[in-house]
Amino acid sequence: MQLFKTIVILFLLCSTTLSAQWTWKNVDSLYQPLPKGIHVYMTNDLIEGKPSIAYYVSADLKDKSLDFTTQLGYGKRLTPTQYFEQEQKPLLVMNTTFFEFVHNSNQNMVIKDGKLQAYQVHTIAGKGKDTLTHRHSFGSAIGISARRKADVAWLYTDSADVNAYASQKVINSFKDSVINHTKKEMLRVASFKKWKVTTAVGGGPVLLQDGQVHVTNNEELKFTGKAINDKHPRTAMGYTADGKLVLMVIEGRFPGKAEGATLTQEAQMLKEIGCIEALNLDGGGSSCLLINGKQTITPSDKEGQRAVPAVFIIKAGSH
Repeated sequence: MQLFKTIVILFLLCSTTLSAQWTWKNVDSLYQPLPKGIHVYMTNDLIEGKPSIAYYVSADLKDKSLDFTTQLGYGKRLTPTQYFEQEQKPLLVMNTTFFEFVHNSNQNMVIKDGKLQAYQVHTIAGKGKDTLTHRHSFGSAIGISARRKADVAWLYTDSADVNAYASQKVINSFKDSVINHTKKEMLRVASFKKWKVTTAVGGGPVLLQDGQVHVTNNEELKFTGKAINDKHPRTAMGYTADGKLVLMVIEGRFPGKAEGATLTQEAQMLKEIGCIEALNLDGGGSSCLLINGKQTITPSDKEGQRAVPAVFIIKAGSH
């Protein structure tokens, strides 16, 4: 009988641990002044036995004193602190899009004040024997509408069109030897609709759909091979059913201190704090989140903050 009781107690303890893996502490006091619609949380609980440090910000989308926007380097890359200084010291600055170093250009779409400022890269050239073959994919983004509703979707953009087109369902990539597709040809693979958002940033892959872990890396072709299981610093955004925007960063690449997270672990963290949709953004050395100009995680690059071509910004004021 005693053995049975012990087994039951152990089972209950394990169940509790599995259902609440991370304890988040409110650290608002470290980043004051903060408006009532913003809260900052931190955890240093282990991620599957490995040391970890992570932060997230909860921002009330309904709080009209908060302005959710983006900023770009327009051909240049700036550190988050440089954006902070340039933008008159906003409340929050966070890295977002993937990019390439040669032209400092975004590889994901950015919408600022309702206008497309950067576009999705849809075509990936083949390698080796497949140099004439290209894969076409539809990356994901998170947007906020004029009514302050958040949405995660898969996007098609074209620099010749002022609109972004969104699908609410993931779309498989396709392969062919044609480099340039017309918009009509690209859109026929899915039922896209104009995406009516005023602010948006792209990244990928999607991590959560309908409140469940659903990593769509195979469709979005973000990471190859087993890279999906690698641990790295991470940046992510999502939102909750009650209208809170969640911005998360996970420190990494510091053995024995903060070793980072896999995409699945990142997704589980976002699910646990109540996100119903979420996506991964550019991570690694780019991961950085400033609140009132103060760093949360320590960036993993030896040089400190990495310069990036776009950031997400929250400004606090009175409307």
